[in-house]
Amino acid sequence: MRKRDMQEVLSVTELAEALIACPSVTPAAGLVFDCLEAQLAPLGFAVHRALAGEAPEGPVENLFAIRQGPPGSRHFAFAGHVDVVPPGEGWTSAPFAPERRGDLLYGRGAVDMKGAIAAMVAAVRAIPADAGTLSFIITGDEEGPAKYGTLALIDHMRAVNEIPDFCLVGEPTSVHRLGDMMKIGRRGSVNIWLDVAGREGHVAYPHLADNPAPRLVALLAELDALVLDEGPGWFQPSNLEITDIAIGNPATNVIPPQAGARISIRFNDLHTGEGLAARVAQIAARHGATARAVISGEAFLTEPGAFSALVAAAIEAETGVVPEASTSGGTSDARFLKALCPVIEVGLSNATMHKRDEAVALADLDALARVYTRIAVAALGA
Repeated sequence: MRKRDMQEVLSVTELAEALIACPSVTPAAGLVFDCLEAQLAPLGFAVHRALAGEAPEGPVENLFAIRQGPPGSRHFAFAGHVDVVPPGEGWTSAPFAPERRGDLLYGRGAVDMKGAIAAMVAAVRAIPADAGTLSFIITGDEEGPAKYGTLALIDHMRAVNEIPDFCLVGEPTSVHRLGDMMKIGRRGSVNIWLDVAGREGHVAYPHLADNPAPRLVALLAELDALVLDEGPGWFQPSNLEITDIAIGNPATNVIPPQAGARISIRFNDLHTGEGLAARVAQIAARHGATARAVISGEAFLTEPGAFSALVAAAIEAETGVVPEASTSGGTSDARFLKALCPVIEVGLSNATMHKRDEAVALADLDALARVYTRIAVAALGA
């Protein structure tokens, strides 16, 4: 890809290439935001950029750009992130040197989610300024802790009283072909660290020690046997998974002084993170253990209705595919944005996200831009 002037008007593919060419492993800042701002400002967007948070989880750069429509018009927001996960080794071509090979564009972030952001920018070029208010909610920290990303943007939007009526997040939701799935909600997520204290001693004299390992094993067995629910409505059943067990005892003849483990629970809207954490803490206490929980997000659902119907209609009109409404998969920043307005996620194929040789079909970039235009125009009522 030739080096481009940031002020040059770029096609959706060219902009995807330009964004990919900006290394932006989370937390992202600087050049990738310069590139995006250079494309939005000529389209009439007022761009606000700010840093939030401190090391080690910050500072994080965020961008809120808005193009005001006529007074009283609706406000439609595009949301997403320009940070990416580390590329790792073994790529066929350099991960931050975008390369077209055949019908595909390769590079870290091609589908998650710089390609979608390029499609958003291309989409607004086709929307008249008098159609309504449009905005971009773009963070540099979605793939990381997410403490100073979209949450900071929401604080800013509330402070300036710019609350959208609808929001579309460009996460890669498609499975087999573009548009076959849209996310109308997400399960919540809580991680819990379990610690069991004991007393060290020689294995030949167990009466002089207190081995924490059997208590930890019994605790994990009880937790693993839990059936949290059967899955209500739009959600799959909640699941609890043991993700780490740690004793760290290098000696073969020493009873360890402590044992620990970590569990992760993905839960539907029958639960709250706080409620699940309290339930696990009660069980842990019976086994002489302590529990420390970190809640990443609560479950949410955008009830099927007018918004989901217009999104589905726009996808079908451009792709011929009727999207499945789903709440599957991991969390996304939609878990924060749902506090502002109804939010739905629609994006590219997720087959290669977070993998080496991440790639997007060139035709999908153009088609997604058209889908986004249709969605925004319909949501604005233009």
